[in-house]
Amino acid sequence: MEFKSKIKTIEWVDTYSKMVDQTVVPYEYKFVNITTGDEMFDAIRNMIVRGAPAIGIAGAHGVILYAQTLKEKCSSREEFVSALLEKAEYMKTSRPTAVNLMWAVDKQIEVIKNSKSDIKGIIEELKVNAVKLENEDIEINKKIGDFGAEVVPKGATILTHCNAGALATVGYGTALGVVRSAYAKDNTIQVFADETRPRQQGARITTFELAMDGIPVTLITDGMCSYFMKKGMIDMVVVGADRIAANGDTANKIGTYTVAIAAKYHNIPFYIAAPLSTIDTSIKSGEEIPIEERSREEVTHINGKAICALEGVNIINPGFDVTPHELITGIITEKGILRPDYNKSIAEAFC
Repeated sequence: MEFKSKIKTIEWVDTYSKMVDQTVVPYEYKFVNITTGDEMFDAIRNMIVRGAPAIGIAGAHGVILYAQTLKEKCSSREEFVSALLEKAEYMKTSRPTAVNLMWAVDKQIEVIKNSKSDIKGIIEELKVNAVKLENEDIEINKKIGDFGAEVVPKGATILTHCNAGALATVGYGTALGVVRSAYAKDNTIQVFADETRPRQQGARITTFELAMDGIPVTLITDGMCSYFMKKGMIDMVVVGADRIAANGDTANKIGTYTVAIAAKYHNIPFYIAAPLSTIDTSIKSGEEIPIEERSREEVTHINGKAICALEGVNIINPGFDVTPHELITGIITEKGILRPDYNKSIAEAFC
């Protein structure tokens, strides 16, 4: 039985990008229409759209939006192409860690550089390519889910951190794609979701979409995972990724590294679920992955209300951490589950 998720996070509609506004989930479930490249840049930067694969598609859409604006401003094809390539490079700077953004924008840059069409034709080719990337994302996630389901024990309780579900992709999800595929075969599967401070993606988004799909989920705070692991209540960990180095070191939402250490100590399998587009073979290790530093208000405020009473207290807020490859049992991709030695298995996956 194939699991049907009710969520489609982002899609291209005629002349604009339609996406779920993830800043208001779960209080509201609403869509916003992004109509210009600068609006898309801000939507990515401000996490209206989030999750590495979804950010990638958003970036691809952003290139089209810039193209539509430049069509009215440029007097020649040459001027249009030059300006659009500049805007595409700018779009890649909206967030630094998720490599899917750079990957998807580069796919659009290839279209621009290889096109023999006039301005109107280039824009149409960009639209076709973006929709192709959308559809491929869902199919890739389903493959990841099916491969991952093979290593999920019957009746397992799966711990996940942050949100790597339908709302982090076009639909279905990576880590939660594994959950969905496993649940389709065995409806005794359940999930423990870390709240994921400071933006509470686990509490706000993971619990929301699993509840929407009828999959049992229990919310715990970030500091509780070791407690439940020691009690034998967690069978495996599956998380997503924002960038994976050639040696398997993986950047994911801050706190993932802590979960991986706890899983290793308690002999619990720890899996990454991500498409090959999340693997950056140009970098040798996690030491080279840029880590986004986000605003102090994410730590001091929740829903606009201050939770830190001291004015001027020092705040450091890295958005991601890097889990060393030694702590990772396997990387679940659309080509199967990669195992150590990751330098070798990752290289082979791209052959």
